[in-house]
Amino acid sequence: MNYKDTLNLPSTDFPMKANLPNREPEIMGHWDDIKLYEEIRKKSKGSKKFILHDGPPYANGDIHIGHAVNKILKDIVIKSKTISGYDAPFIPGWDCHGLPIELVIEKKYGKSKFRDDKNAFRKACREYASKQVNNQKLDFIRLGVSADWNNSYSSMDKTFEASAVRSLATIIKNNHIYFGSKPVHWCIESESALAEAEVEYQDIVSDAVDVLFRLSKQEDFLKRIEIKTTNDIYFIIWTTTPWTLPANQAIAIGEEIEYVLADIGDKSVVIAKDLMESLSVKAGLKFIRFLGNFQGRELLGLKAEHPVYEKEVPIISAEHVTTEN
Repeated sequence: MNYKDTLNLPSTDFPMKANLPNREPEIMGHWDDIKLYEEIRKKSKGSKKFILHDGPPYANGDIHIGHAVNKILKDIVIKSKTISGYDAPFIPGWDCHGLPIELVIEKKYGKSKFRDDKNAFRKACREYASKQVNNQKLDFIRLGVSADWNNSYSSMDKTFEASAVRSLATIIKNNHIYFGSKPVHWCIESESALAEAEVEYQDIVSDAVDVLFRLSKQEDFLKRIEIKTTNDIYFIIWTTTPWTLPANQAIAIGEEIEYVLADIGDKSVVIAKDLMESLSVKAGLKFIRFLGNFQGRELLGLKAEHPVYEKEVPIISAEHVTTEN
């Protein structure tokens, strides 16, 4: 007797084994034969649109669990909206620009190979990115993600790059962009600017220093503040990063801070009034003669001699300047 026949088991046509190695190609092939995505577009034509702009994955390797979770969740949203009666097309794309791709190519071929041929370097990067796009596309299709895979885009498409340039031109034309300068973290090895998240900091202990910057055109300054002195006049700056002094480009002051001009031996110094006492303690000054006081705004437009190089740096206003010790 077959004991299975004595049990009240549900009857089903589903096979007992998933047999995925065989079933997956059959399902993928069926969806491709009936042009599933195109048929959904035809059925949904005329319905209210629902557009999901996909933040494209980066084309620098095989997909991982993060890619899968991201894409599957978006696919669920798209299919949910389609079932709810919306026309929800999905155009997949890839981000193909960035340092990680360049680093892979440099590691594979060596930096010296492309030192004198930047175009060959860009070509190698494009070929690598194209290969990764194709690999990722096949894996996303195998995940069952429904999208217009035949009309996907990448950020390195010529039309896409041209569109980005046109958009920038429009922004400039409308005066929505300005040109300026600011310091950035720079990687000497990769010859690229670094994002804040890419910078690794190391805790170090260094000395704080007070540095003298000799004032240029001292007579003009004395006439401006109506104070007299026969000594050379110096600005005193304080920094916790003395190694940055060679790169110093300006002296920052607070416009509303009260400053003083005072004699300390054979020199006259400009310093915030509230910091004079702490300076005398640090420097062991036994004699200070105050010559006068004035607001920080009186210093704007002046220049001082750089302590390392033969050049002048301007006095500028900055909101971060305080008199805290």
